[in-house]
Amino acid sequence: MRIVRAHDYDDMSRKAANIISAQVTLKPDSVLGLATGSTPLGIYAQLIEWYEKGDLDFSQVSTFNLDEYRGLAHDDPQSYHHFMRANFFDRINIDPANTHVPDGSNLDAEGVCAAYDRSVADAGYPDLQLLGIGRNGHVGFNEPGAVFSKGTYCVDLTPSTIEANSRLFDRVEDVPRQAYTMGVQTIMFARSVLVVASGEEKADAVRAMCLGPVDPQCPASILQLHAACTVIADEAALCKMPA
Repeated sequence: MRIVRAHDYDDMSRKAANIISAQVTLKPDSVLGLATGSTPLGIYAQLIEWYEKGDLDFSQVSTFNLDEYRGLAHDDPQSYHHFMRANFFDRINIDPANTHVPDGSNLDAEGVCAAYDRSVADAGYPDLQLLGIGRNGHVGFNEPGAVFSKGTYCVDLTPSTIEANSRLFDRVEDVPRQAYTMGVQTIMFARSVLVVASGEEKADAVRAMCLGPVDPQCPASILQLHAACTVIADEAALCKMPA
């Protein structure tokens, strides 16, 4: 696990965008695993800026998002389908047919998860998987538990995750209680992994991910075993790490 120290959120975003940019430049038909939430927004904004300058071409890229709320239509403003279109896909030249997000509008959990696993496998798994990390150490919506998850599955969200995501909804009661998420094993199949973290509220999770035991109670800790994992975090998120 390689740890890259960034000065602040903007520096973290630029450093992460540089890695993704290099991946797409060196392999124009890259398969990218993408994440949602507030942390990647600066990364997507930087990639859009470089695309608009003519420095990046996404026309051959394929993407697979980590997760989606169960029960939300694709055009729901709180869905991750909508999030990715508004914050990235609609602002670059990616083919919409090459973008993939679990189908939260379909309540057939078994069918949705099996279909998504087939799609990811058929694509050969991501060349680069972008991840954030939750305050409880979750990646995607893989919450702390007794075992590490395998393929895509339907998860019951923990109260801490519901509370953290409630800032994007009118009321905490509006946050869906379930989501479809790519499993930890699937994430580990990516050829390289890029984790980004910002803010002091992520400091405990970052320390547990990097220095704690490999334990499903901190799902991100499994990344210690990945052959090509880079963590880019700002000073606040690294405040509990050794200097």
